[in-house]
Amino acid sequence: MNFLFYGFVILVFFSIVLLIEAGYLWWNSRHSSEAKRVESRIRMMSAGGNGNDPAMSILKQRELSGSPLLTRMLLWVPRIQMVDRWLVQSGLNWSMGKFVAYTVVPPLMVCAIGFVVYVPPLVLVAVMLIAGMIAPFKVNRAKKKRLKAIEEQLPEAADMIGRSLKAGHSFSSALGMVGDEMPEPIGSEFRTTFDQINFGVSLNDALGGLANRIPVSDLRYFVVAILIQRESGGNLAEILGNISQIIRARLALLGKVRVLSAEGRLSAWVLGCLPFVVAFLISILNPGFLRVLYTDPTGIKLIGGAFVMMVLGVVWMRKIIRIHV
Repeated sequence: MNFLFYGFVILVFFSIVLLIEAGYLWWNSRHSSEAKRVESRIRMMSAGGNGNDPAMSILKQRELSGSPLLTRMLLWVPRIQMVDRWLVQSGLNWSMGKFVAYTVVPPLMVCAIGFVVYVPPLVLVAVMLIAGMIAPFKVNRAKKKRLKAIEEQLPEAADMIGRSLKAGHSFSSALGMVGDEMPEPIGSEFRTTFDQINFGVSLNDALGGLANRIPVSDLRYFVVAILIQRESGGNLAEILGNISQIIRARLALLGKVRVLSAEGRLSAWVLGCLPFVVAFLISILNPGFLRVLYTDPTGIKLIGGAFVMMVLGVVWMRKIIRIHV
């Protein structure tokens, strides 16, 4: 029972930390002042501003699921398109139907196993929550990895567009060259933008769609600079060269910051895991030593208070070591 209890505490701790992190990332990407300012700037610069123009109707719409019935059911879910965009940004080639299946089926399987083999209710609920979070965690991790790769490839793409413009190619042809010659994942995104322009979508709308598909600040600055240049004029090749230099300098500074903050991140992991590891070892060496903590009402209150303070401490340490450049 001691092992199950401490295992349950550890699982609940990491589940709450992941939920807090997911909520923070969602709020920061959608409601922060920087995100609102950039989206407002792109909306003002793009024709129509909301991506629902008739010109966009010639493009093939992404299906939420292979089943028409499931698609109609998913369309009743509020903000389902935002979740679908999240899946597209991850690059996993999952539909909403597949994502729902990967999220719902594992907890149901765990619940069925729990009815066959006796498992304490609290442990069963914790395992079901963890099983249901595997698919969202995988999508979020794939999205972060893909966006990071795009951010690292963006300076080279900007330089390639600048060299193409100096060689006499048009801007749309330069986008096509980036899509054909650059590796994944940035190559496919620029290829999609180039195809949209060839299909009749205006350049402003195609670039606005590129910025919406890839929520990277550097790419949005790249799009805004191109849209401003189209309105005011200027040497676009020189502008793109300056943007690529700024992005490279920022990435180099970010790398230095990560190296300098590595000790703080390691300390956060050690301090966060140390109480659980020590409690686990004590429960093995002397099982009766910690029994008072979960048998006495005061001990249960102490565990709850310590758990809340640990969560706050982990969040606070993460805020300190996460330096945005």
